[in-house]
Amino acid sequence: QVQLVEFGGGMVQVGGSLTLSCAASNGPFGAYAIGWFRQAPGKEREFLGAISKLGYSTHYGRSSQGRFAISRDNAESTASLQMFALKPEDTAVYYCAARREYCSGDGCFSAETVDFWGQGTQVTVSS
Repeated sequence: QVQLVEFGGGMVQVGGSLTLSCAASNGPFGAYAIGWFRQAPGKEREFLGAISKLGYSTHYGRSSQGRFAISRDNAESTASLQMFALKPEDTAVYYCAARREYCSGDGCFSAETVDFWGQGTQVTVSS
């Protein structure tokens, strides 16, 4: 089974940018669609966006559209989440996730349908 590890979390000031990376091992990275989620204390895990297996398609959740961008490099078995114009409410633990099939319908790429998770990385946006 594929194993995922997130990198790049940390503290950033309001309005700043941050890029998270997700490195995969022990599996065929290109066989999975990759999604990004986040979870703030006391809140449910929130879908941010996903990218198809070959990287031709992406879609984003409501809170991330226009500020976040997902990409992937199958040759390096990595995926990235670029975040811009960060706000205090973006503070959360961020997770990458692998799903055997890509889908872009509303609510389709949900936390319940993910096949593998990374361990998460903390992002803190300070004012």
